[in-house]
Amino acid sequence: MSLIEAPSIHSPAVSEAVHERRWSVLTVLCLSVFLIVVDGTIVNVALPTLFRELGATTSQLQWVVDAYTLVFAGLLLAAGSLGDRFGRKGTLVTGMALFGLFSGSAALAGSPGQLIAMRAAMGIGAALIFPATLAILVSVFRNPAERAKAIGIWAATSGLAVALGPVTGGWLLEHFYWGSVFFVNVPVVIVAIIAIVLIVPTSRDSHVQRFDPLGLLLSIAGISLLVYTVIEAPDWGWGSGNAVGGFAGAAVLLSAFILWERRSTHPMLDVGVFANARFTAASLSVTFAFFALFGFIFMVTQYFQFVRGYGTLEAGVRTLPFALFTGAAAPLAAKFAGRFGTKAVVTAGLFAMAVGFTISATLAVDSNYLIVVLAMAFMGGGLGLVNAPATESIMGSLPPDKAGVGSAVNDTTRELGGTLGVAIVGSLFSSVYGSKLAALLSGSAVPPAALAEAKQSVGAAAEVATQAAKSVGPAAGRAIHGAINTAFMDGFHAGSFVSAGVVLFGSMLAFCFLPARATQA
Repeated sequence: MSLIEAPSIHSPAVSEAVHERRWSVLTVLCLSVFLIVVDGTIVNVALPTLFRELGATTSQLQWVVDAYTLVFAGLLLAAGSLGDRFGRKGTLVTGMALFGLFSGSAALAGSPGQLIAMRAAMGIGAALIFPATLAILVSVFRNPAERAKAIGIWAATSGLAVALGPVTGGWLLEHFYWGSVFFVNVPVVIVAIIAIVLIVPTSRDSHVQRFDPLGLLLSIAGISLLVYTVIEAPDWGWGSGNAVGGFAGAAVLLSAFILWERRSTHPMLDVGVFANARFTAASLSVTFAFFALFGFIFMVTQYFQFVRGYGTLEAGVRTLPFALFTGAAAPLAAKFAGRFGTKAVVTAGLFAMAVGFTISATLAVDSNYLIVVLAMAFMGGGLGLVNAPATESIMGSLPPDKAGVGSAVNDTTRELGGTLGVAIVGSLFSSVYGSKLAALLSGSAVPPAALAEAKQSVGAAAEVATQAAKSVGPAAGRAIHGAINTAFMDGFHAGSFVSAGVVLFGSMLAFCFLPARATQA
């Protein structure tokens, strides 16, 4: 028996020892999840630097971000199942080792293609890590009240990581070279692996059945095709043949997965669990929350940098209130859920997020920063109220033996929601921005080729304004900048209203279908 896969947590002597160090185990798990979540947003602030240093095209910059998301989301369900079967501690250590190895390789990439490949490989490690952390948490914390509190801390860590990514990336880029945003993972991974081996117990499905390779392949293919189509649909056109074909293919593959799992005597995922309203409504609540969150982050980072003129670190620092409110609300959510019920807390959290996005839809170019803070207070506080109780509902709907797959479902809904948010909100934003900018600059001195480029990217538009100021005069540059800001805010408002509508709809679904409390053990 290896050091990684030590005696089962269910052994009485081992269980008592694990119970005594359960909060230390939680600390190590939170460190692991923080590392992979922060990596999903830390790279965004590095994109302009990658353009300058590696000569990456706009499409390549998009795939630096999306390659990680695609592989991460596509493998989550399969990775959770493998952890349940072969041991979650071994899966966690393997994932951390792969994540650290490919992070170091990404920092040394000499071309955009190499960097994209390493980012995709990092997604493999992340997919092994994320469901294992939550599955181990559930197996260690058997007391429902303590488990809810631990999930609240885990959820707060995840929410903080989303918001702290831009701050960390901005600071690193101001002091070190671009590869530092990846190389910083390596020493953290080494510390985490040592702590996992020494502190974290192993756990697995005690009722091991035959392996389900077809279910594994169908889940990977279906989810990967769905995420890939969502990523590419804004460029293809949502009604294009490629997009329709991609969504249809994903639907066929996922339907085949469901049919196979229902007929299989040894399913990877018991799809009958989706008949449990607590499981399904909670999963949808997580999807809606992260849809709106990632769509907003996509817009607000550009708002701070291109409209308000802040540097990467300054822009990142101004997102901190979101992280603080999320971190403050998440641990309280467990207490509120115990007192008022999951339905009330999740519904209130989604409604609070809708209020925050509605406030952000009133922002102007020169709005007081306190208005932004107020919007982030509702968004971050609302996310904190949604994330922990919804996650507890998902995990509490399954037996501990299936915690890996349950965690993977939770994580997949999170990633799918975030990917949809960036794709749909980003597509709407770009459409409104581009059409408004074209209308404002119609008949101006801007050449058609430059105008076409400016419509594709706010950064490119700013460069067009700078060139106009040099060639035509400062007045022309200021006029173009004014048009860019007006067009940007129109797109920003449209995206904010859509995000508000999505989470408001989610709050109504939670109110109608999410049970107040568990109806089964």
